[in-house]
Amino acid sequence: MNALKGSRTAKVFAGIALISASAIVIAGCSSTPSAEPSGGSDKPAADLTLKLGSLLPATGTLAFLGAPMEAGVQLAVNEINDAKAGVTIDLTTADEGDLDNKAYETSITNLQNAGITAMIGAASSSVTKLILDGNAGAGILTVSPSNTSPDFTGINPLYFRTAPSDLLQGEVLGNQIAEDGHKTLGIIYQNDPYGTGLAEAITATFEGTGGEVVESVSYNQGDGQFNAQVASIAAANPDAVAVVSYEQFATIAPLLGNAGVDTGSLYLVDGNLKDWGTDISVNLEGSKGTRAGADLPQDFLDQLNEVWTAEGNDPIDAVTYSAEAYDAVILIALSALAAGSVEGADMAEQMRTVSGGDGDGEACSTFAECADIINGGGTADYDGLSGKVTFDENNDPKGAAIGVYEFGADNTTTRLK
Repeated sequence: MNALKGSRTAKVFAGIALISASAIVIAGCSSTPSAEPSGGSDKPAADLTLKLGSLLPATGTLAFLGAPMEAGVQLAVNEINDAKAGVTIDLTTADEGDLDNKAYETSITNLQNAGITAMIGAASSSVTKLILDGNAGAGILTVSPSNTSPDFTGINPLYFRTAPSDLLQGEVLGNQIAEDGHKTLGIIYQNDPYGTGLAEAITATFEGTGGEVVESVSYNQGDGQFNAQVASIAAANPDAVAVVSYEQFATIAPLLGNAGVDTGSLYLVDGNLKDWGTDISVNLEGSKGTRAGADLPQDFLDQLNEVWTAEGNDPIDAVTYSAEAYDAVILIALSALAAGSVEGADMAEQMRTVSGGDGDGEACSTFAECADIINGGGTADYDGLSGKVTFDENNDPKGAAIGVYEFGADNTTTRLK
C-alpha cells in the first residue's frame, strides 16, 4: 500500500455522484483538540476519534458495486489510521441492500445506535432519499460515492456526494449515441430518482442533436418481468436502445435480442456497466456505456484487491465508484482535522474548504500530505483519485470525468475516452 500513500504523482480526475453530510453528536465521540495548530508535522493539531459508518450494498441489485466501494472505504481508513496524523477512524460497516430486501432499514438504525457522526453511502439514490432526513436530524454527515440523481443538488447542508449529477452522464451518453450515427432511440429505465433523472437527461441531449426518442418505458424496482417493456421498444423499431437499470440488464438484454433488437447497439449506464462475460446470454460486442470516473492507476486497483481479499473475499471484478468512496473517506477525515471536531455539522462546514472549494488551499493528493498542511496551520486542497473533487455551493463536485466504454466479443469493456 505504500506505493499509493507515498508516491502517487499523477492526478486522476473523475467525478460521480453523491455524498452527503450529516452527523450524530454523541458524547465521548471526540477527544479535545489542542488549542492551536502545532506549526509542524511532528505533532498533530488534534487527537480525534471519528466514528464512521458505511452503508453500501452487500446484497440486492447493486451488490456488484458494493465490493469496490467498500474496498475503497477500507483502504482509505487503513491509510488514515496508519498516518497517525490526528484522526483515527473507528469504522462500522452495514449492508444497504435495496428497495426489495430493505436491508437498509435495520442497518441505518444499527449505525445510528453505534454513534456514527459521518457515513459513506447510501449507494442507491432511492435509499439515500429514504434515510437522509433521519441522518440529518441526528447530525450525521452523509457523503455518497454514487448518488447521481439530480434531485440531490443542494438537498441538505449535511449531504455531499463525490459522484457527479446524472445531468452530466446523460449528456455524455446522449451525445455518444448521436455521434454513433443513430437517429432514433428507445429507452428502458427504472422508475426511481436515479432512472428517471438519467433517462430525462439522455432524452434531452439526444433530441437536442436532432434525434428522436421513439419510445420510453419504465419498470419498478423489484419487477422480474420485462416482456411488456421490451415488446413496446421492439414495436417502435429504434436504431439503438438505452437501458437505465441495475442488474436487471442481465434479463432485459436477452429479451431485447429475442425480440429482434440488435444487442450490439445497446447503451448502458453506470448502474449496469461492467464486464458481463458469460454472465449474460447474448453478444454485446459493439454496445457502449458510460461511467463516471477516471482511468484509475494500477497500483490503486492492486491495493483495492489486496485489502478486499485479505478479509477472505473474492477478487473485485468491478471498480465503479471505488475511487469516489476512497476520496469520500479522505475528505471526511480532513474536514474533521480542519474543524478539530468529529461532530457532523462541524465537519460539513469544512468539507468545501478541504476540497479546494474556497480556492485558496495548497494542493495535495494523499491524506498524509494534506494532514501535514493542516497540522502546520495551512489550508489543504485535496485532489483525489476520482478527480479534483472540488465541491460547489450545492455540495456537488464542480466537474467530473465520464468514461465511454465499448464491449468486445467476450462481453468485456474497453475504455474509449
